[in-house]
Amino acid sequence: MNSNIPRVVSQEETRFLSGPRGRIKDFIFALKVFFEFIKGFRKLHFVGPCITVFGSARFKEDHPHYKMGMEVGKAVADLGFTVMTGGGPGIMEAANRGAKQAGGRSVGCNIILPFEQDPNPHLDVWVDIKYFFVRKVMLFKYSYGFVCLPGGFGTIDELFEALTLIQTKKVANFPVVLMGTEYYSHLMVMLVRMLEEKTINEEDFKLFLLTDDIGEAMAHIEKYALQSKQFNLAKVTPRKKYVLLGEKDPF
Repeated sequence: MNSNIPRVVSQEETRFLSGPRGRIKDFIFALKVFFEFIKGFRKLHFVGPCITVFGSARFKEDHPHYKMGMEVGKAVADLGFTVMTGGGPGIMEAANRGAKQAGGRSVGCNIILPFEQDPNPHLDVWVDIKYFFVRKVMLFKYSYGFVCLPGGFGTIDELFEALTLIQTKKVANFPVVLMGTEYYSHLMVMLVRMLEEKTINEEDFKLFLLTDDIGEAMAHIEKYALQSKQFNLAKVTPRKKYVLLGEKDPF
């Protein structure tokens, strides 16, 4: 799948995060970030409502976690949601693939990296993003729930970003499902330790569901996203598209 952006990894983010620079350089970088946001807004404005699926890019299609990702993608599509992922291989590909096989909508928000991360071939719509922090905003902005499958540093980062945003009420109380009870068993031990040390509250355990059961996961999403009165998704009317702005149905 070819992207509209050359697959050249920018060092701008590295230089920006290396410390203070000249005012003009920081201003120019801020403008570039602004336009990355605008590009994302324009591309993804009409794709929702979404459920975002997180997971490792490293699992191949014969791995059980990949197969679980496909099942999750199919089940989310069957609920009527658009499946959004980071757009890459592994579990991201699996979820997008499952959505497409179920006749659903499949979207990716892809990060430009020197390895692992080309857009997978099961996307209806995708946007290539240069900066991790911009991409993360896009993954959260259009979603009404999150499913986290087994993954590495990036997956854990996205999981705790979702939980932190909900805990601090920066976003609504979206459903978060953590799939893989054996894989995440040690993480649960760490969370219990946090509770014992009073760095989190017992109520925080209600912010997510840990399960291996696809049906239980989808029932949780349906109850707290699709049927929730705070979102009123059943009453959401399609957004008007303006021809003068080049807007059209992305699917």
